[in-house]
Amino acid sequence: MDSGFDGQQFWSQLEKTLRRTAAEFNNLLVITVKSLLLSLFIVCSVFGFASVFSAQTSLASAVNVHFVTDEAEAVLAVLGKKKTNQPITEADWQRVFQSEGYTRLKRRETSLKRSFADADFKTFVLSDQLAEREPALEKTLESWKHADISGAAHLALAYLPKQARISAKIYPVIKPRSNSFVTEVKTDPAIFLYLDPAISKEKFENTLVHELHHIGYGSACPSKRTSDVLAKLPQNIQTVISLIGAFGEGFAMLAAAGGPATHPHAVSSQEEHARWDKDMAHFNDDLKKVEKFFLDVLANRLTEDEMQKIGALFFGVQGPWYTVGWKMSVLIENTYGRRKLIECICDQRKLLPTYNKAAAKYNRRAHQALALWSEQFIDKIKHGS
Repeated sequence: MDSGFDGQQFWSQLEKTLRRTAAEFNNLLVITVKSLLLSLFIVCSVFGFASVFSAQTSLASAVNVHFVTDEAEAVLAVLGKKKTNQPITEADWQRVFQSEGYTRLKRRETSLKRSFADADFKTFVLSDQLAEREPALEKTLESWKHADISGAAHLALAYLPKQARISAKIYPVIKPRSNSFVTEVKTDPAIFLYLDPAISKEKFENTLVHELHHIGYGSACPSKRTSDVLAKLPQNIQTVISLIGAFGEGFAMLAAAGGPATHPHAVSSQEEHARWDKDMAHFNDDLKKVEKFFLDVLANRLTEDEMQKIGALFFGVQGPWYTVGWKMSVLIENTYGRRKLIECICDQRKLLPTYNKAAAKYNRRAHQALALWSEQFIDKIKHGS
């Protein structure tokens, strides 16, 4: 989730999902999308104490998450001294600049060719605008510290395969830009979340599930066997299948909600809730817009820049990658069960045909039919033409 998208690079959009998420948008887009969707890790009922103990041990070993607050605490310490007119020493600034959160944030920003000088950060920290927010920031950080981080990871695992693992560091940070993102997914996964007083502990936990879901997907999906098969397909087919992976935003919304029965914005503001409902009303039109995009990619009718521009539009605040992805996921789970959904999200080739079958069953009894992916498009993906 990069809630503060620059719009300059499509990869920063996918990094949020696909922070949010995780693999390549093929050489064509130089974007991370290989890993984006997730699988099931629910411990089934078992007989006998030894079996129960084994299941609990396995669940615990699948999660390794840490909440790292050193950057935010160091900045708040400076703000506290400013508030009480105490001298701010070089040691105070070194506590900020040597914090793990700051050093990793700076490394990420500079890797994207963004200016991130210590002197500029000092100016930001000493600004009157930030000083006014100090009480709210301190209260928010304390609230977030009581979030159930391990519980969030386990919720994400419920939509991941049993072999999935979630290992990540979570950094609440005070910084000039208000975006949040996932970085270094393959080496040292990190989730950076802008410390926002408008975000409740419950909303914070919901966001964590979403982002951890993306990270977990990269640990287990797609399988090596599936990857080997996909690598043999024509380049344009591989590109479209990677693009289908962007629907992982919708799967992550479902995981964060905890299941199909819960509204994906149950813990969000009224405005976010209403926006989602309004956007969901355009599901049929949005599905067809995405299909046209896929067909144009298949036919090589788009330049790389055009593909990036259109793909970015489907992110939006929570555009079709979210809404269409969520609706397809919910329908598949309600029709065929979570196990089938996980199978589809770990092999994107199965997602759209399985949705079509579920939607066809739904449409036979529905007052308002759901749009289907065209057989022409499904056939092109299936046969690689």
